[in-house]
Amino acid sequence: MTAAPLTCFKAYDIRGRLGHDLDEGIAARVGRAFAEVLDARRVVLGRDIRASSQALADAVAQGLMAVGVEVLDLGLCGTEEVYFATGHLGADGGICVTASHNPMDYNGMKMVRAGAAPLDAATGLAAIKDLAETQAFAPARPGGRITDASATRAAYVECVLSFVDIAALRPLHILVNAGNGAAGPTFDALADALAARGAPLRFTRLHHTPDGTFPNGIPNPLLPENQPVTAEAVVAARADMGVAFDGDFDRCFFFDEAGRFTPGEYVVGLLAEVFLAKEPGATIVHDPRVVLATQAAVAAAGGRAVMARTGHAFLKQALRDTGAVYGGEMSAHHYFRAFYACDSGMIPWLLVAELMGRTGLSLGALLAERRAAFPSSGEINFRVPDTRAAIARVEASFAPRATARDDTDGLSLDFGTWRLNLRGSNTEPLLRLNVESRARPDLVDRAVAEISALLA
Repeated sequence: MTAAPLTCFKAYDIRGRLGHDLDEGIAARVGRAFAEVLDARRVVLGRDIRASSQALADAVAQGLMAVGVEVLDLGLCGTEEVYFATGHLGADGGICVTASHNPMDYNGMKMVRAGAAPLDAATGLAAIKDLAETQAFAPARPGGRITDASATRAAYVECVLSFVDIAALRPLHILVNAGNGAAGPTFDALADALAARGAPLRFTRLHHTPDGTFPNGIPNPLLPENQPVTAEAVVAARADMGVAFDGDFDRCFFFDEAGRFTPGEYVVGLLAEVFLAKEPGATIVHDPRVVLATQAAVAAAGGRAVMARTGHAFLKQALRDTGAVYGGEMSAHHYFRAFYACDSGMIPWLLVAELMGRTGLSLGALLAERRAAFPSSGEINFRVPDTRAAIARVEASFAPRATARDDTDGLSLDFGTWRLNLRGSNTEPLLRLNVESRARPDLVDRAVAEISALLA
């Protein structure tokens, strides 16, 4: 009898519709398979605030304990706290039950092995999937138990604060939108520690209380329709900067003092400059979707830019392989060598605040030149019946005109004055387009119109 395939396994994590791709039974199987494949004895477990996350986390814990694992339970937390605790506690792996910014009827898991290293998609993740499908588990082992590990947050706070020179901070008023996700309690712990050290930062909190019903909508600030609430709050509060988090706060999004949303590729360039000032000549990793602003910033600061495939598992591995001090994606994932080469949504806003303090410039002023020099379309999503055929149509039309091509992730074509990247999503049934140019917004608009017609 052939085992039923588990459709919740994606390119580098688990994500699926509740009751269709994922339920408590599947979660328990995944937990048990995770422990067996990694030969784990101690596993960190955390969860986001979604209504289904507690029950799924409980099921994962049961699967882990069935083979004698000590479950180091963080409770409600951010995904990055699971990453940190896995490394800090010397655990054999970590699992965060979260669907981040996906719709209400979704949930999932993000998983790492010892040292918070990513699972290799072709071996580790595939082996977990195969074992969870076949359920050819080893015999149960005694000794499984749950240990409260929530006190690890204090060490996490110290680690995050180690990235910022508090003496360089100047008085700033920051509007923070937690989106009713998991960010609120962790942010408060950081804010308290900053205050205790005399940091001159003042915060206005918006939608701060965790609420799994998401009364103000799913926290995904990358969506244009979700941005006005933060933008308007920044202006109303007369804040110097706005920061908005997604559901598990492994991403943070920036708004300048005028309430303007800051596309992620410009933030990657800013953070690259921060690290290159501290470590001249260092390597910076970036994804292939929007690259011109980042590559220019890295070159100007004397660093080395390395491109890696989109997705947290691939960026993390690239950081480990190259020794890069920092890596960033235009989707607002930011990775740090000194944070177990993992992504964090709390470290970036502190570094931007430090940069504003050092330069005396507003966020808008820091970004103005690079916005003008490298205009971009933002990520445009298309639902098409056949992603390969759709990419082939664009390739046939545009590739003969390109001066350079890169296939690291999807189709990337450079035409000298402008560039495109077209790729299928790793987590959703979508085709994603990004177009950017060298100081030619008219070319961005023209290219988007041509490509959209081909994809219609």
